[in-house]
Parts: sequence; C-alpha cells; structure tokens
Amino acid sequence: MRCGARALMRLVVSRVPAGALALLAAGVAAGALAAAVQEEHVAGLKQGEEPLHTNRLVHEKSPYLLQHAHNPVDWYPWGKEAFDRARELDRPVFLSIGYSTCHWCHVMERESFSDEEVASILNEHYVSIKVDREERPDIDKLYMAASQAVTGSGGWPLTVIMTADGKPFFIGTYFPPESWGGRPGLKDILKSLAGAWRERRGDINRAGAQIASLLEQQPGGAGAELSGEALAEAYRQYSSLYDEAHGGFGSAPKFPSVGNLVFLLRYWDRTGEKRSLAMVEGTLAAMSRGGIRDHLGGGFHRYSTDREWLVPHFEKMLYD
Repeated sequence: MRCGARALMRLVVSRVPAGALALLAAGVAAGALAAAVQEEHVAGLKQGEEPLHTNRLVHEKSPYLLQHAHNPVDWYPWGKEAFDRARELDRPVFLSIGYSTCHWCHVMERESFSDEEVASILNEHYVSIKVDREERPDIDKLYMAASQAVTGSGGWPLTVIMTADGKPFFIGTYFPPESWGGRPGLKDILKSLAGAWRERRGDINRAGAQIASLLEQQPGGAGAELSGEALAEAYRQYSSLYDEAHGGFGSAPKFPSVGNLVFLLRYWDRTGEKRSLAMVEGTLAAMSRGGIRDHLGGGFHRYSTDREWLVPHFEKMLYD
C-alpha cells in the first residue's frame, strides 16, 4: 500500500498541473485537519462536559499552553513560582517546549501528558514547566542550543530535565511513553533520572556542568570569527552529505535547511567553489518540483517525509 501511494504521488507531481497538485495537497491537509478536530471533539464528549483535570495553564493566553490546561500533569508556566517550588521540594525541573501547530507535540500530549501514569511520575518526582516557543523564543533558543551541543540535533517537542537553577542534565525531543525498538520511553527515562537525582546527585551536577561548558565553547558568539579552515571543513561535511540524485542533505525526512544553503552560497562567493553553488541549485530545483512546495499558496511545507521531496509534512512555518 505504501509503495502504491508513493508511486501515485510521483505520478501526480510529474504529470498534474501545478494548480491541481496544490488543490490536491490542500484537500489532503484539510481532510486530515478536519479528522483531527473531529477526533478531539468526540474524545471531549466522551469525558463529559466538565474536564477531569485542570492545571495552572488554564489561566494562560497561549493556544499551545491552553491545549495542555486539562492534562493530569501539574503544569506550571515558565516563571519564578515554578523554580521556587522545585527548590522547596528539592526536585528536578521537567521542561517541555513546543508550539501549537507542531505535529509531534500533539502526539506527545496525547500519548504521554494525557496519561495518568506519566502524570503520576511527573507530579511525584518533578516540577513540570510547559513553554510555547512562539511566546518565549528566548527560552527556546537557549535550550535548543544545549540540545544541539549535546546531541548534534534538535526539534520539537524539546524535552529538557534540569536543576532548579536552570542547568540541563538530560535533553531530547519526542519520546514515546513506553520503551520499544531500542528507543527509551518517557516513563523509563523519568524513573531512571528520578532515581539518579536521589542517589547520584554528584553525577547529575557533573552532567549539568559539562553541558554548561559545551555551551560556553560554542562558536558564533559576539566578536567570534571562524577560520578559513573551519569554513572549509563545514563545506566538506555538506558535500559528503549531499544527495546527488535528489538534492538536499542526508535521507528522509528532508528539511529545506535554509541556513545550509545560505552558507553554501556565501562559501561559493568567498572561494569560487563551483560545487558549492551546484548543491544549492540542485536542492532548490528539486524542492520546487516536489510536493514540499505549495504550488498554489506559495512557500514550502516544513519538511518532506521522503528523500525525493514528494510527500510533505502538511505544516507551514511563518518563515517558509
């Protein structure tokens, strides 16, 4: 079935006029959205008119925070109250950052933050804070930099476990509630780190100090200047990851990664390296032909679910 769907999408992208393709994509997206809204509405009716749980987020204005206002998790918004409470109870802080149109944020909310067992672990061992990255980009930027420094990648929902003074000692993105296929589940992570907090506090503090040190060593601060060799090494890494057949870098899922393309353009302008320009042109040409491009409304969807830029993730950011 998946092969058939992929073949159909290829046929659509190659033969159907751009306007019709865009209408098809818009129809698929609208149908998915309508189904999600209907599912949420039916789930709400099953619980009755009154929600089973209400936490502090019910007083917030952010749509994303309000989506979590009836979780069983005892959420706090970002602020002094939450960190004071963590110090008072001698607990670590569980920080979750996302935004209202983030698909995997909604998945984690449904799978984990609406789950009574997950909530029980969080409420007993942590002080939980929820942040909307569109409302507080400063907080998101700080902890996303930590994620990239520690793991080499980032994304949303961003999951951070840290001390009451804001030093992270564990960072990740989406986690399923249960461990499976070699991937740790949120329940096991929370239990393990709660045990480490009680029994191996020194290890926790050292991990936090190491992450803080990594952030201090990150290039690009005020007045920082990269050497020619550092730029050349970055170019070599992009070149090795470039997809010669379909443009872009790496395999699925594929992101437009505007920063990569801007760097390669500047490197071409600085050095005259023709391959640097060719990688940009090849990527943009492939994206413009593919389903990741909104052929009717303009702009691009956030990423492609496949290597060929054919099937988009139906989400558009303001910067796209």
